[in-house]
Amino acid sequence: MAHRTVHMPKYPECWQSCGSCASGDVFILEVLVAPGEQLRHDDNILTLETGKVALDIPTPYAGRVVEIHVSAGDHVAEGAPLVTLECD
Repeated sequence: MAHRTVHMPKYPECWQSCGSCASGDVFILEVLVAPGEQLRHDDNILTLETGKVALDIPTPYAGRVVEIHVSAGDHVAEGAPLVTLECD
């Protein structure tokens, strides 16, 4: 079984050009998964709060959650590890 870590995706280009979504802090509003949970590709793993909107972050992999690297209220940088999955 291989382990894969899901990282914080690159912020959309529109955030830099417009700036209205990213005004204010970007932080984790809610973690939607728990260790041991089985995820399918594109299941949401957490919700980000950007000051203007809440965004769900999906997983690009299917697998079982083995570790969660973040908590609600955490500020996350682009590329930061979010969760580690055990993939088939």
